[in-house]
Amino acid sequence: MARRPTLRTALRWTAAGLGLLIALFALASSYVDLRYASRIVSPAEAPAAPAALVFGAGLTRSEPSPLLAERLDMAIALYRQGKVKRILVSGDNSDRYHDETEAMRRYAVDQGVPAGDLLADDWGLSTYDSCVRAREVFHLDEVLLVTQRFHLPRATFIANSVGLDAHGVPADPISRRGSPYALRELVSRPLALGMVLLRPRPAGADQRTP
Repeated sequence: MARRPTLRTALRWTAAGLGLLIALFALASSYVDLRYASRIVSPAEAPAAPAALVFGAGLTRSEPSPLLAERLDMAIALYRQGKVKRILVSGDNSDRYHDETEAMRRYAVDQGVPAGDLLADDWGLSTYDSCVRAREVFHLDEVLLVTQRFHLPRATFIANSVGLDAHGVPADPISRRGSPYALRELVSRPLALGMVLLRPRPAGADQRTP
């Protein structure tokens, strides 16, 4: 008569399964982290592109959060240097009381960017959505991605994987050490790999440009 698996055997198999899952997550995270590392460049090294894509990062009392303001400041600097001709601000406006894109647009206009040189995507609910819509809705082929260093590996991976010719420009100073978002990125990067492989339709897929 076959022997029933013991509790020790079951725990051993469970531990092995968890170890394998963690190893796969770590491998996927490392792949996303390194795949387009050469495309993350300093502002001075950034090639000219038709537009800068700025990802949303939340609001503080209807104004851009410190992270978002940092991204906008870098995009505006690239615009003033002639690196880009336009700025695409892509944010989450799914809640009528959280008008992220309008806050981003207003911030840039207040800094002297002509309204006609701003593009606004109200359906940038995620990094993936923003990148796919930049290509499919706003018909951009080449962009500079503007965000913080912790986010750039995932952003450049997604953008280049969905057909954009994208370089990433860090919005934060090189002197800044570490990030509280680093742990989140370890999980987000494997999920990004899954989305690139599965290619779901982006949020607001039926929503076109104004």
